[in-house]
Amino acid sequence: MSDALPRHSEDAEDPAPATDSPSTVAAVDLGSNSFHLIVAQFAGARLMVVDRLKDMVRLAAGLDEHNHLGEEVMERALATLSRFGQRLQDIPSGNIRVVGTNTLRKARNGDEFVARAREALGHDIEIISGREEARLIYLGVSHALEDNLDRRLVIDIGGGSTELILGRQFQPERMESLFMGCVGMSQEFFGSGEITPAAMKAAELAARQELEPVEESFREHGWDSAIGASGTILSVFDVVTSAGWSNEVITADALKTLKRRVVDAGHVDALDLPGMPKQRAAVFPGGVAVLSALFKSLGIERMQVS
Repeated sequence: MSDALPRHSEDAEDPAPATDSPSTVAAVDLGSNSFHLIVAQFAGARLMVVDRLKDMVRLAAGLDEHNHLGEEVMERALATLSRFGQRLQDIPSGNIRVVGTNTLRKARNGDEFVARAREALGHDIEIISGREEARLIYLGVSHALEDNLDRRLVIDIGGGSTELILGRQFQPERMESLFMGCVGMSQEFFGSGEITPAAMKAAELAARQELEPVEESFREHGWDSAIGASGTILSVFDVVTSAGWSNEVITADALKTLKRRVVDAGHVDALDLPGMPKQRAAVFPGGVAVLSALFKSLGIERMQVS
């Protein structure tokens, strides 16, 4: 979910000077790959973004085989939250919502981390369900689109989960949160950094198996447009358009070309694709595998990006 927020640099910046009015609101997203902070102000009936911070914490990468968060990743996350807390200090608590997603749902020592995170941030943290995560993603995307009656398929590939939502206008009709994401998939199949054809095939197969229980239902309902909203999908879009493989949307053919180029690189350290931030290289192969599986399982030919 974290990657559904407005785009910004891959690293958190120093907190901006606080000049917040009572109409200022803020949201903090503790995602499995990135932590996001967004600050906005009401201008009449409109909400205008005034500040965005993002840090690639990679919380999901800190889970061990027993689903315990390691101290190193917790310290990295707490440092980010301390910076976020400085930016939030002049905003009323009632105007702030802080949510944690898949990794904090899974972590056995999540309560310990949340207690420390609350102290670092200075605000309460709500661990939301996969369905609530999907609902919020859909609403965020809908607010960024023209208000038409088309049925939309909205997809968000996070670090630890992938959300699929069908809906019209601001009303989600079908929501699913699946246990696959760019961090988890990259750790499992490309953990050494090596990218082989066999590993890519296995990663894509694992993602298709995760999709199997919902595939038929989504295809039966159908949709008028497919929309992607996450850091993985935005990065794929930037690469395929920068390379000239596609224009304005991600096409199935462009995605196939990208997948071949990723495998040809042979190692995450050798990934040098136009439009792909270097900070994303370690989790990019897993994200490409998940997106390829989504295109194949759901029969997607074109995907817009929000």
